[in-house]
Formats: sequence, structure tokens, C-alpha cells
Amino acid sequence: MTHLQFNLNMDVLKDSVMNSNIEAVVKSTIVLVLNEFMEKERDEYLQAKAYERTSERQDYRNGYYERDFIMSIGKIKLKVPRTRNGDFAPSVFERYARVDQAFVLSMLEMVVNGVSTRKVTKVVEQLCGEQVSKSFVSSLTEQLDPIVRKWANRPLNVQYFPYIFVDAMYIKVREHHKVVSKAVYIATGINQENKREVIGFKVDHNENYEAWSEFFSGLKSRGLQSPNLIISDAHKGLKKAIEKEFIGTSWQRCTVHFKRNIIDKLPKKGMEEIVLDLKRIFEAVKVKDARSFRDEFFKRYEGNTKLEKALEVLDEGFEDAIQYLSQPVKWHRYIHSTNSLERLNQEVRRRERVIRIFPNTQSAYRLIGAILMDYDEEQTRKQPIFVKNEQ
Repeated sequence: MTHLQFNLNMDVLKDSVMNSNIEAVVKSTIVLVLNEFMEKERDEYLQAKAYERTSERQDYRNGYYERDFIMSIGKIKLKVPRTRNGDFAPSVFERYARVDQAFVLSMLEMVVNGVSTRKVTKVVEQLCGEQVSKSFVSSLTEQLDPIVRKWANRPLNVQYFPYIFVDAMYIKVREHHKVVSKAVYIATGINQENKREVIGFKVDHNENYEAWSEFFSGLKSRGLQSPNLIISDAHKGLKKAIEKEFIGTSWQRCTVHFKRNIIDKLPKKGMEEIVLDLKRIFEAVKVKDARSFRDEFFKRYEGNTKLEKALEVLDEGFEDAIQYLSQPVKWHRYIHSTNSLERLNQEVRRRERVIRIFPNTQSAYRLIGAILMDYDEEQTRKQPIFVKNEQ
């Protein structure tokens, strides 16, 4: 095998550096490397260096021909060595097949980061110096489909997830010549290594009990076991689906959403002290303390007619909002709300916003799946929430 151990023409490279911009320098360097690489390959094929006399010679040199070659740094022109009998073929073109893998991946990365197909097409044209069609870019991005599908359907019975977070967000998709709203269901969990992991996602028509139940059934069919706690907002269909699909699992109502629901029922002015007292309830680390703080809150404010609706909301949802207190104290800050999933949703939204309207459901599935895969990969590199001996 040919190794890249040779001397570059430093005079040519120096001239490129002194008289060209950095893009030209990069291209010139790559051209020098690949030309020299092909020259060495021809030497190995011939079993003879230039002007060398040897009985082991297989053929003779026959000059060069020029060939355009598209790579991640754009289109370059190479001097391709020839032999007299024409049987020699450099490995460069076979390896990269005109569009090298880095080039494909860079386009996929642009798409994953929310760059529209139209903009990617323009970038490709600028890089390559020639026009490419949107279908060409789309066909390359479709290479993500089997990768995302395999990841999205991976088995879940190899891990136990004691805590699961679920939420839905909405996107716009073109369907039957009109723009419609679709729900994206996302479920994340904390696994046995104490790291966050995306365990499932789905693009569906709307958010209701049947859709959530089907989503959970899909997770269970992949081996998901009932967790200790499922954390979510108080969507009625979602709550009902959790009760049906995960018998024996406690439901934790997101405390951030819950407090917001209560505060929304308060008068707009002069409520600072009441809000502080409300937050104090959820600063407790034991169930009995939280209940005691709640009772004190009611005794103090139940005579105020302006607070009746807020007190009703607090009374109705209180027990569901303190289920996290039954878990080890170290976990409380991580499992009392869906904040971690909300941040992930925001990252999806940031990239999705560039596209604005997906051309079809599959393209939405592809992009969102790639973003979630990227998030998962990042989580594997992070330190665990707790190391084993801290629990």
C-alpha cells in the first residue's frame, strides 16, 4: 500500500501561499499531495522509478492527463499518471467516487444544522464551481434515512431507565398541497450509567390520548420497562396514556409548568410575597415538609377571594407535583421538571426554524432524528450526573 511519505514541491506551495488566498492554498496543497500520491502508486505498479533500469519492471510511463475532481474543498484539477498499456488506475478516484465522504458529511451537517436545501445547493455550487440540482442534495441527505431509522428503532431492553421525560412540540409540514401542523413526540430518559439518552421520537398528526398511547406502545415493543417516574406536563391525553401503558409507575407533573399554571391565576400586581411563599412549598426535600408548607400557604391565603382560582389549581395538582420527593434527594433537582427536555426541544426548534416548513413528513423525521442522534452522541461524551458510589 502506498504511504504518504514523500517530499512536496515546497516552491510551488510557497508560491501558492504568497500569491493566493487561503482557499487556493488549501486546494493547491491537496493537489500536490494527491498528484504525488498517484505518482508513487504508479511507481509501485511499475515496480520501477523514473529512468530506473530493472528486470522487475511491469510497464512504462506514458505521461499524464488532466481530470477534474470534486472534493470537500471544492473542485480541483489533477494530473493523472498513465502507463503505456493503460491498465494502471489510481486508487484516489475509486476511494472517493468523485464526491468524497467528507463532502457528503459536510452537506449532511449543514442540513442537520437547519440549513435549507436551497441554501445547501448554493453552498455546493460555490464550493464546486458548478451547478448541482436540489434533487442531488436531497438524494445525498436521504442517506441519513436508514441511519436515523436504525437508531430510532434500536432495542431498549439493554438498559433500565428509572426516570423518563416526555413532551411534544409542533412543526409545519406540507401535505396534499397545503401546510399542516404536526406533533413531534420526544421521550428522553436517565439510564443506568446516569446519563441522559433519547429513547424515542415520532412525528404524528396531532397530540391526543390515542397518539400518546401508540407512542408508548412502540417504546414498550422495543423493550422499554416501566420506570419509577415519568415526568411531563399535564396534558390530559398524555396523562391518561401514562396511566394505561405504565401501570405502577408514578406520574410527576412538571413543577415548572405547575407553578406557572398557579401564577397565571394570580392578580397581576402585588403578588411578590405570595409567589415567594408558593416557591417555598417546592423547595422542601421531604414529602411531609412540602405538605406542611402547603397547609401553611392555605391558612394564610384561603380568605383572599382574589386567590380562589390559584388555590384551586394548587389543591388539584399538588400531589402529582411532589412525586419526585419520594425519590433519593440527590435526584430531586433533575427530575422535578421537564426542563432538560425543554432545552432539547429548543435546540430542535432553533435548527428547524431555518427551514420553517418541511416539504414532507419524512424530511421532518430525518432532520429531527439527526439532531436527536447528535444530542445523544454528545451525552455519551459527558460525565454521568452522578458516579455510582455517590448514589
